[in-house]
Amino acid sequence: MKRILHVVSSVDPALGGVAESIRSRGVKLVEMGHTVEVVSLDDPAAPFVANYPLKLHPLGHGCTAWQYHTGLVPWLRAHAERFDAVVVDGLWQFHGLAARTVLAGSSVPYYVFTHGMLDPWFNRTYPLKCLKKWLFWPWADYRVLRDARAVLFTCEEEKLLARQSFWLYRANERLAPLGTTEPPAHGAALAEGFRQTHPQLRGQPFFLFLGRLHPKKGCDLLLGAFAQVAHAHPAQQLVMAGPSEASYLAALQAQAKALGIEYRVHWTGMLKGDAKWGALYACDAFVLPSHQENFGIAVVEALACAKPVLISDKVNIWREIAQDGCGLIEPDTLAGTTHLLRDWLNLPNAGRAAMAAQARQTFDQRYTVQASANALLGALAA
Repeated sequence: MKRILHVVSSVDPALGGVAESIRSRGVKLVEMGHTVEVVSLDDPAAPFVANYPLKLHPLGHGCTAWQYHTGLVPWLRAHAERFDAVVVDGLWQFHGLAARTVLAGSSVPYYVFTHGMLDPWFNRTYPLKCLKKWLFWPWADYRVLRDARAVLFTCEEEKLLARQSFWLYRANERLAPLGTTEPPAHGAALAEGFRQTHPQLRGQPFFLFLGRLHPKKGCDLLLGAFAQVAHAHPAQQLVMAGPSEASYLAALQAQAKALGIEYRVHWTGMLKGDAKWGALYACDAFVLPSHQENFGIAVVEALACAKPVLISDKVNIWREIAQDGCGLIEPDTLAGTTHLLRDWLNLPNAGRAAMAAQARQTFDQRYTVQASANALLGALAA
């Protein structure tokens, strides 16, 4: 049995896929008899800490955006030898360098999950941030990757993109696909519960965006595309579910109003538990026109609920989706996103049903949390 420690800046579920992947896979590994603990730079008083399902060591917030924390290196020195492997989740913050400082050359190997943070899209989109990363790269993150026992990628596309990000790149690359938990079986009841909570959607078909509302997710493209198809499909609604900064949410709502679709776009905030699963079961299709998405846990959750996924070709698992025929793929542009919605709306019922059935098959074959746990164990043992 393996004893595994995750080192991460935060396990806050509001931050999206990294936290969810650690949680779901960790719970499965514990069920399999392994030991999984997490050390994070979270506030011990944060509400999500108390109910975290894995043994969590929240050390408190670090300083600056880099999250420098004086207590992390001493904590790792005191506790790392209890574990067979240490997994660093994410780059560009202090926790990776702290793990290398303690573990490079030691008897305890460490591994790095990049979680898409070496995607060259970030360098093109945020050139000033890229310049700051270059200041850290030669003496920090480059060495963190170089000295790791292995650097883990969730799919082939992510691995290939990482090689384009920074020169001096050197890593022992391995694949360890992610997965997500099986959704609750009582889908019809959950869907009905969601519609009761949002009565304006009763009897109405809707597209679902589920995730953090952020510019990289293509939220503005989705609103623009929905406005293009809304007139021809007067019953169709759009649900935008997820947390957001107040200023960005206000900008999106102003855009919806300017497009004349404000009464057909529904903002639910972050959905958790039954509310999240209810939204997934109740929707017609899941939509994510993201400009950059390493894996997309919400995409896989939609597949698990037998929902076709309409995604951009910047969601790194798009090749698998296209190969299996469980969704539609287009570029991350307004025209591409409009094609996604229009092509789905023009599909005959038989075509939609076939795509929905394949969605669930794809989840069973590729993206269960059991498969993810086995993949991580295989990567650690290789």
